[in-house]
Amino acid sequence: MSSPYTKVYANKRHVRHQGISIYRPFVYGSVAKPFDPSNRPTTINAEHTHQWSVFVRGIDGEDISYWLRKVQFKLHETYPNSLRTVESPPFEVTETGWGEFEVQIKMYFVPEAAEKPQTIWHFLRLHPWDGDVEGKKLRRETVGSQSYEEILFNEPTETLYDIMTSGPPVVGRGKSKGKGAPKKGERTAELPANDTPDNPFSQRAEGAEIDRLREAKKTVEKMIADERATLAERESIMAELNKK
Repeated sequence: MSSPYTKVYANKRHVRHQGISIYRPFVYGSVAKPFDPSNRPTTINAEHTHQWSVFVRGIDGEDISYWLRKVQFKLHETYPNSLRTVESPPFEVTETGWGEFEVQIKMYFVPEAAEKPQTIWHFLRLHPWDGDVEGKKLRRETVGSQSYEEILFNEPTETLYDIMTSGPPVVGRGKSKGKGAPKKGERTAELPANDTPDNPFSQRAEGAEIDRLREAKKTVEKMIADERATLAERESIMAELNKK
């Protein structure tokens, strides 16, 4: 599938910006919902217990198709046509099943990037593992598992740089609101200011995580200091014993 930017930027496709790096955040993961035994679809395999989706998405619903051309999902070999390729957003695959497995996700970039595909892995989780596990199972709650990642284009082509920073409006942007929030159609690498039920990745969440890591660092440093003091005390005792 050709890109709408190809003709516009054809003369700059292979010229690179030296010493410049540009990145974009995205999330990948899965959601799984157990079937209600009393109201399960009659068309699915009788052994299947869940419906699930595995995906690659922009932060807070951002359209990332201006840098991501297609995504290839490699499912468990027991699925028919286990290699699924999605060439337009939403970049996701929905299926039913009963078992958990690791999904290979291969990301292909727009031709203007002149970059090789990159592969990431995601473990498809169907069952809750934290909190009120038994209660969640009884309530048949949706199980979500997603990870934050950033794609880095080192010394991007002039074509890609132009697309990333000054291209035409992106359909679907502008969900974040508040002072300093991106305007609809604006492309940015910034996280939204606040998290939402659908998007736990935000500047506020990032700040809270940084604070947590700082406190953890203080705890570790104190543990190290205590261990060093204990070791010094033991070495002193051993030195006294060796003198006798």
